[in-house]
Amino acid sequence: MRVLVTGIAGFLGSHVAERLLARGDEVVGLDNFDPFYERAVKERNLAGVAGRASVVEADLCDARLLEELFSRGTFDAVVHLAALAGVRPSIEAPARYQEVNVVGTARLAEALVRHGIKRLVFASSSSVYGDNTDLPYAEDQRVDRPASPYAASKRAGELLLETFHKLHGIHVSCLRYFTVYGPRQRPEMAIHKFCRLVDRGEPVPVFGDGQSSRDYTYVDDAIDGTIAALDRAPHGFTIYNLGNTQPVTLARLVELIGTAVGKTPLVEQRPEQPGDVLRTWAAVDRAAADLGYHPKVAIEEGLRRFVAWMRAQP
Repeated sequence: MRVLVTGIAGFLGSHVAERLLARGDEVVGLDNFDPFYERAVKERNLAGVAGRASVVEADLCDARLLEELFSRGTFDAVVHLAALAGVRPSIEAPARYQEVNVVGTARLAEALVRHGIKRLVFASSSSVYGDNTDLPYAEDQRVDRPASPYAASKRAGELLLETFHKLHGIHVSCLRYFTVYGPRQRPEMAIHKFCRLVDRGEPVPVFGDGQSSRDYTYVDDAIDGTIAALDRAPHGFTIYNLGNTQPVTLARLVELIGTAVGKTPLVEQRPEQPGDVLRTWAAVDRAAADLGYHPKVAIEEGLRRFVAWMRAQP
């Protein structure tokens, strides 16, 4: 199978590409190396696919460059992971997030239609649930009250692709990832940042009272679900939660990080941040039934693996 992976130099993209290559697929990657974090980090992410995947540096919003890429050869499927990420940064640059995450997705979908490509896996987010109090979150719940421009952009992407499915017959799997962590996680995300701070003996900023909770999903489990969506998802338009199903409070997360690092965390209490939600918790029944998705890595083991990876970095 020949697969296009957008956002290949990112956290999830590099893992997806490695998994596809390991089973013998041909991978073409697209990434614009956006300066949201250092290019050197993204280039290190690509070390595992160097010489095996073809990586094209281009922007999804550039229709001409996108058309050139698709004209070089057809794809059996596309895994669309490229996006501007982050709840808090989206509050500072809301228009930019809509441009990249919504317009970029529309450009890509147009290219699929022009070139007759029928299979798309789309990276959505648990952020679309907003501050929903009906737990755990199921895919058929209302998601029309996003708490950030980032969340709004991901929900808009889902709606846009549902329209393309209805109009053009593209088979779409939207994956609502729940706080994925593990080796290569973006450096500004909580687990990565907190592990570094604890390891250095520096204060960890805890926003709110520490009782907010997240459904933290280890990257290997998230990639299992992603590949299964590519291979097994039924034809049509379907949304899947990919989570661990075991929420952890912020206070408990800091304790567990201390254990994984082997140092006592220094906590610095701070006010709650705009755009943050109180809790996330995934119901994964649909993913289990359709994709055979069953998360395996508990938070304690995932943190141990992450710390080992972190300490091996240059």
